[in-house]
Amino acid sequence: MRATESYFPTLREVPAEAEVISHRLMLRAGLVRKLSAGTYSYLPMGMRVLLKVTQIIREEMANAGALEVLMPALQPADVWKKSGRYDKMGPEMIRFRDRHGKETVLGPTHEEIITTLISGELRSYRDLPKTFFQIQTKFRDEARPRFGVIRSSEFIMKDAYSFHRDEKSLDEMYKKMYAAYTRIFQRCGMNAIPVEADTGVMGGDNSHEFMIPASCGEDFVVRCKACSYAASMDKAAKKMTPAGAAEPVVPKNGDACPQCAQPLEILPGIEVGHIFKLGTKYSTSLEAMYLNEDGKQKVFIMGCYGIGVTRIIPSIIEANNDEAGIRWPVSVAPYTVVVIPVNPDDAVKQAAESLYHDLQKAGIEVLLDDRDLSGGVKMKDADLIGFPLRVVVSNKTLQQSAVELKVRTEPQFSLVPLSEIVSRLKSIQN
Repeated sequence: MRATESYFPTLREVPAEAEVISHRLMLRAGLVRKLSAGTYSYLPMGMRVLLKVTQIIREEMANAGALEVLMPALQPADVWKKSGRYDKMGPEMIRFRDRHGKETVLGPTHEEIITTLISGELRSYRDLPKTFFQIQTKFRDEARPRFGVIRSSEFIMKDAYSFHRDEKSLDEMYKKMYAAYTRIFQRCGMNAIPVEADTGVMGGDNSHEFMIPASCGEDFVVRCKACSYAASMDKAAKKMTPAGAAEPVVPKNGDACPQCAQPLEILPGIEVGHIFKLGTKYSTSLEAMYLNEDGKQKVFIMGCYGIGVTRIIPSIIEANNDEAGIRWPVSVAPYTVVVIPVNPDDAVKQAAESLYHDLQKAGIEVLLDDRDLSGGVKMKDADLIGFPLRVVVSNKTLQQSAVELKVRTEPQFSLVPLSEIVSRLKSIQN
């Protein structure tokens, strides 16, 4: 892609509305633009990152045996009333009546909808187990949208749901999803911490959250360095509060770990994933059943597995930035390499064009910054947006039959012979 054919409106000034690093950098790097409180448009560079994240998720869901579907965002309120969650969801659920007077909600999640769908599709034990997932926009009327896309009213989620005949089968899928989530976050360059979690309004018997340490996080990880214990704040509080206590215990740094009695530490973090063993909560209330070997009706045993897709991007940025801008991992960067011709005369233009085409042929995602701007401006934009690899072509470098290579995460640049630059970039990319 040529920069003159793309669009990335970078900002030099820090937007006054942006409270945290990721929000500031997403606006300054031209990844997103705010429409209203809690709603954002993704611009081309932001969209490229989003598509790479969703592709990683799709690949790992497929590897875990999940099948992709797409369900309606418009949902009848009756289904939610039948499950018992219509009132429990509170004011976060966006509700309205259509022109026919029918109560409708904008889906904040899809347990009720998938259960209703599957109850008419999976009729026999022979159809089980099955896992379905979707990547779809959700809606929640946040009391206080903040931190850009971290806490927004409209967001993209990957939600998956599994259906089983027994607990053993559910356990197997739960372990597969736990492993898939670990791979997803690793591939996105994230240090996600899996923690025991409270099931909350989702219900069920067991759950784990995947948390990214970040100073702006409104959730907390309670963990022990001496053993494997890690839990959400709510889960840790429940475990540490004595039976019959008038007030719950609020875990603090230095408290004794309930597993090994060593000191606990508490870290702020962003929740990016959550997996649940739902059991029969939804299948019972919504009467979702299949026939077993004896021809008897049994309710499905269920699991559900969510990832905040649009939360992944700011979480990566919170952990990967410096004073110059974003530092993307190669796996999710909008482009792996940016080629910058400086003060381009015919020789510089020709060398940059040739390198651009060679990189494309080599299968490397490359942006040629052919804008009529100074080299300094182009390099500042490259650092701000966060391309992992920057190649500068100038008369000075060409005099040595070389180009200037800068790895975004390293302080110094190096001169690399033109004849070797493609192979060097391929080796770094891999």
